Amino acid sequence: MPQHPALALLLATGFALAAPAALADAAVVTTPQVRAELVALAPQGVAPGQPVWVGLSITHKPEWHTYWKNPGDSGLPTELRWQLPAGVQAGEIAWPVPHKIPIGPLANYGYENTVLLPVPLTVGPDFQARGGQLQLKLSASWLVCRKECIPEEGEFTLDLPVQGATALHQAAFDAAAAAHPQALPAGSTVDVVDGKTLAVAVRGLPATVQGKTLEFFPETAEVIQTAGAWTQTWDGAVWTARVPLSDQRSQSPAVMPVVLALDADGRRQAWRAEAAVAGTWPQGAAVATVSPALSAALEANAAAQQPVDAGRPIGLIAALAGALLGGLILNFMPCVFPVLAIKMLGFARHAGERRALRLHGLAYSAGVVLSFVALAGLLLGLRAAGEQLGWGFQLQSPGVVAALAVLFTLLGLNLAGLFDFGHLLPSGLATAQARHPVADAFLSGVLAVAIASPCTAPFMGASMGVAVGLPTAQALAVFAVLGLGMALPFLLASVVPAVVRWLPRPGPWMDVFRRCMAFPMFATVAWLVWVLGQQTGIDGAAALLLLLVALAAVVWALGLAGRARWVMGTLALLLAVGMLGLFGPAVLRPVEAATPVAAAGARWQPWTPAQVQQALAQGRPVFVDFTAAWCVTCQYNKRTALADKSVLADLEAKNVQLLTADWTRRDPAITSALRELGRSGVPVYVLYRQGSAPVVLSEILSVAELRAAIASL
Repeated sequence: MPQHPALALLLATGFALAAPAALADAAVVTTPQVRAELVALAPQGVAPGQPVWVGLSITHKPEWHTYWKNPGDSGLPTELRWQLPAGVQAGEIAWPVPHKIPIGPLANYGYENTVLLPVPLTVGPDFQARGGQLQLKLSASWLVCRKECIPEEGEFTLDLPVQGATALHQAAFDAAAAAHPQALPAGSTVDVVDGKTLAVAVRGLPATVQGKTLEFFPETAEVIQTAGAWTQTWDGAVWTARVPLSDQRSQSPAVMPVVLALDADGRRQAWRAEAAVAGTWPQGAAVATVSPALSAALEANAAAQQPVDAGRPIGLIAALAGALLGGLILNFMPCVFPVLAIKMLGFARHAGERRALRLHGLAYSAGVVLSFVALAGLLLGLRAAGEQLGWGFQLQSPGVVAALAVLFTLLGLNLAGLFDFGHLLPSGLATAQARHPVADAFLSGVLAVAIASPCTAPFMGASMGVAVGLPTAQALAVFAVLGLGMALPFLLASVVPAVVRWLPRPGPWMDVFRRCMAFPMFATVAWLVWVLGQQTGIDGAAALLLLLVALAAVVWALGLAGRARWVMGTLALLLAVGMLGLFGPAVLRPVEAATPVAAAGARWQPWTPAQVQQALAQGRPVFVDFTAAWCVTCQYNKRTALADKSVLADLEAKNVQLLTADWTRRDPAITSALRELGRSGVPVYVLYRQGSAPVVLSEILSVAELRAAIASL
């Protein structure tokens, strides 16, 4: 009896993982907020007495910033810790002049867009290159902030050739040098006036800047009111300013380095003065002390209020347990049903062969587990390379959706009896299934993962959200356990005799059941065409349907016998190739995503972070549906619990703002929002309320759960 052969399942392997892969370079670390790269400049090569510069280049996403050596009212400066070979020493960071970043009533000093933090290297005569290279190793840590702050770190490695010039980043180092403050001669002073104000006098500035308004940055932290109002004047060639002291001042320096900056003609200039402090500092704010017992209690309380650290053993154990349960539940999701039904048919065929059944169960389980690990490895690699991706990312690609539609069309036609793979393929491939049944079972596990990957079952969401933040080995372990959970029922059925006895015996019913299973396959194709229509528009969906019809004609013609096979097969192939050239580009061409526009009076509005904040500021609760067209669970919930009249009445009574975050296409903003919620896939349902932590509901919604959550608002 024909079944999907190994060749068709091999196609599924390629389709499920068909996404542009990229691996992060050892000199680059990418996070959702920044891209950090270790760069170098050695115009005359690496040799004693020759200039060698290295540095960390940080490119910030819009609205994010990192900090200067004096971060201002909050924040932390970036730290660089070098590991260099003997004979090479690193100097201090040559900090470029920062910008003042207002944050409400406070102000910080830092960097936005792209900044290079250069460091000079001193190469001594005892330096000996290994393999003609100088290996640079850097451990860096930085605090990146927008409205929230995220501590991040990275490990960087760069091999710098000793012979020859290294000047790829010459322009960046030149710009950093131009932004580095020029030293002024001695003579500048800081006077402490009336215990509340600093009178700063800077001498030696160029005549070209005299009379112009300058920016002021003290290098010593916790001395002035960073956001306080201050004045500046010119007294001849002397620049003077009166700056308010901080009420929480904790520093009383004898020498106070200050930096002045000027933006003119599109160029930023800066000067640095070592100002001697005259006068007497007032009594500073008392440093608060906390008893050891209270300190321990505060730390324990803070830990209880924070999310579980994904790197701790308890976090890993919880993620593994959730992955196992989520994988088990995944077997009951509608998107997995067509593949599992076919697998049950295969198990029933071998119900009387205990050894064959065990081998099939083990091979199928191996296919599921290894496919989850491979897909997770690709996801983690792409995220490390800077891609904003989550679980189910492959179905955000029109090419993958179209390829899966082709695969399931072939499987459906085969199950319906339109053709037999044995008539289409060379004899060697046609008999591969009979000669290698274990490989066929393995590849059926791959197919199950290919169609199940867009689904997110209960317990899966939290586990995957934790996993993407774990070290790679631990993350892959979570996804492996997720695959084990999905494969576990079939694994038990293959090795436990009591379960085997429940399986029906082979008989004529199997042919009827096989043909019936063609219709779930065609239903899956209809869903995939609809998903493609969301990505490429109605023209793309229509083009795919035409190509699928041409494909059906080809497999029918090639299944004929005698001369009719060659005549009709040739004509069908020529027609299919012509249609592929004509309509294929429309299938793969995504249409531009329309800018979300809220229709007047519409119950559900397009999600944006600003929409959430605006509603909360007005005192309205917010319910967000993170969804995607390719997520079957999302569509089920949308037509059941989210469409229930009692739920909608409760939402209206509580004046809840309803927002839809559509992740059908790649959207970095939605990916970032999911990550902040500890999730990596959809569906995700969240209730926001002013002054409270977001409430994340179950992946499979029930009317009772929704109404209970709404009632708590």
